[in-house]
This record gives sequence, structure tokens and C-alpha cells, in this order.
Amino acid sequence: MEKQDKNDSLPIGNSDIQNKTVNFQENEQKYRRIFEDSIDGLLLWDNDHRIIDVNRSGEKMIGLPKERLIGKRIYERNIILKDGKQEILRHIEQVLEKGQTCTTMIFTDEEGTTRYFDCSSKLDILTGINFTVFKDITEKMEIEEQLRKSDTLSVIGELAAGIAHEIRNPMTALKGFIQLLEENITKEHPMYYQVITSELARIDSIINEFLILAKPQAIKFQEKDLNQILKETVDLLSAQAALHNVQFITNIDSHLPLVFCEPNQLKKVFINIIKNAIEVMPLGGNVTITTRRLKEKRVQISIQDGGAGIPKEKIKRLGEPFFTTKEQGTGLGLMVSHRIIKDHQGKITIDSEEGRGTTFYIELPSQLKM
Repeated sequence: MEKQDKNDSLPIGNSDIQNKTVNFQENEQKYRRIFEDSIDGLLLWDNDHRIIDVNRSGEKMIGLPKERLIGKRIYERNIILKDGKQEILRHIEQVLEKGQTCTTMIFTDEEGTTRYFDCSSKLDILTGINFTVFKDITEKMEIEEQLRKSDTLSVIGELAAGIAHEIRNPMTALKGFIQLLEENITKEHPMYYQVITSELARIDSIINEFLILAKPQAIKFQEKDLNQILKETVDLLSAQAALHNVQFITNIDSHLPLVFCEPNQLKKVFINIIKNAIEVMPLGGNVTITTRRLKEKRVQISIQDGGAGIPKEKIKRLGEPFFTTKEQGTGLGLMVSHRIIKDHQGKITIDSEEGRGTTFYIELPSQLKM
């Protein structure tokens, strides 16, 4: 008989088993550490759409701890952001159809803020287990939107300079001749004269707004009482409000700090927004103006109307050139307002509900960062 190789007959030693066990545990710990420490959100889910595991970044983005997520379906209302179920179901359908997919999903949080997520999913990375990588790209999308608006502003500025030059000269001639003919026209056709002069004034106003966009303004900042600027604005617009059967309601914080600003430019912003509020209430109503102190040396002005409200899909476009919700508007007034508030290191946000009216929030620092 042939001699049997000793190695063939020897059983596997305990030390070999222990080594393999240690290696397995080390690899498991390594992959667990990679999973947990990833800066992207990582999600494991089964074919019943229930969450098996989620990493720390995923917990943070979703806003719930792992203990409350595991075992829940990924589109349950208490997990996802408002109105997100359909977005997630569409993503799952594409994963099942293609085996893997990448989509950008748009959600709205409880405060009405839009958030964007890049989601990449792969089917069956292990039997019955699916894998999703997701990343909050809201900040990136906002920067891209700001760059797009900045490019638009640049083009508008170049056009504005040419338009102002080309239109101003004939406008000056028209105004001069209309004034010479004033006596004859007002006797025979007073209504015609009124329409001509009001429309010329409107054209002049549009040209002035173009000029603000066309060239940098020399801004002289100074400490001013914001409540006083608002009071002067309200007094200025009180006659127009009375004609439209609109009443002003003011809630003024008497302890508001002085604000470092250019008062005439802020007044222009307040006039634009309050005039819009008056015009969206043809049957009359109330415009509520509120000032209050915020944290971190900031102040807030809110201007609320009782108009028809603005659809959500249109709110994000307000401030774009030539986009307006008014029949005879140009959209330039709000665009100029956004630019002025940005120059003051502040921001304008809009909250609106159809049938309930619109509120403009203007937030400003009391001191500018140099």
C-alpha cells in the first residue's frame, strides 16, 4: 500500500480556525467602519422596501436615529420629507427595472423649504438586500441657481445700458413736446393727456430700474432707525392705499437696534413690496407690516397681504427678470429689491398660500460684515 501523506490525514488545527475567525471579524469591522464613517448617506433595504441598516450620515440627513428607522418602509410618512413618497416609489421602480439607477429627488420639508438629494441604488448587492447611496445637494443646487441668476443679471446689465441710452433721448423729446401741447390737449382731450403722461412716467420708471441693474450704485451706508424708514414709506403710500380701500396694520418692535444701511434704497424695496401688496387686493383689505428683533444682531421685516396668494411653483421664480404674477408687471421691481437686500447682506424669503395671501420676509443684519 502507498503511504498516505501526513498532511492529508491531519485535521485542521484550532489555530487555523481561530485565525480565519479573527480575519473574518477584522474584515467585518473594517467594512462596518467604512459603512459608518462614509460622508454620504448609506442605506440597506429589503425587497419589501424596509430599512435593514443606515449609517450615521444617513441618520443625520433623514433626521431620525437608526433605532427608529430599521424595520420601517423607506417611504413612510414619519420618515421622509413632505410629499416624498411618490419620488421614492418612482426611484424604486427604476431600480427594479434597470437593476441600478441614479436620480435627483426633490423633497419639501415641514417649513416649506425645498431640498435636493442625489440617490444611487443597486439591486441585490446580496440576496434580497438592496443598497442606496444618497447625498444632500441642496447647497450645490442653490449655488448653481445663484450663478444662473448672476449670469442673467450680467446680460440684463449690458442690455440695460444700451436700452437706457437709446430710449432716454426720444423720451426726453416726447416729454418736451407733450408739455408744450399740454394746454391744447387738456382742453379738448384731457383723458388722452392723462394716459400719455402716466404711460411716459411708467416707461421712465422701467428705465430707472434698468439703470440700477446696469451699473453699480455708490452706496453710502449709515446707521438708521428701520421703524422710521418704514413709517415714512407707509405715509408715502397711504393715499394709494386709500384709493384701493386698503388699510395698513403695523406691529412695530420699539426695541429694534439701529441698522447700518442706505435708507433710500431700503425705502425703494419697501415701496416695491407694499405697492405689490396693495395691487393684489383689488377689492381692498389689510396690509400687515411687522418688525421684530432676531438673534445674532439681525432684524426682520414682514409685509403680509390678503390677496389670492401665489402658487408654489411660481414662488421660486419671483425675482427673475420679466417674470411677474401681475398683468402689467415687468418683474424688475422685485429683481431690484433682491439685489438691494443682497448688497445689505440680507435676504428676502416668500411664504404664500393660495387663497390666503402672501408674506414677504426681509432679514437684515444690524451691522455689516466687512
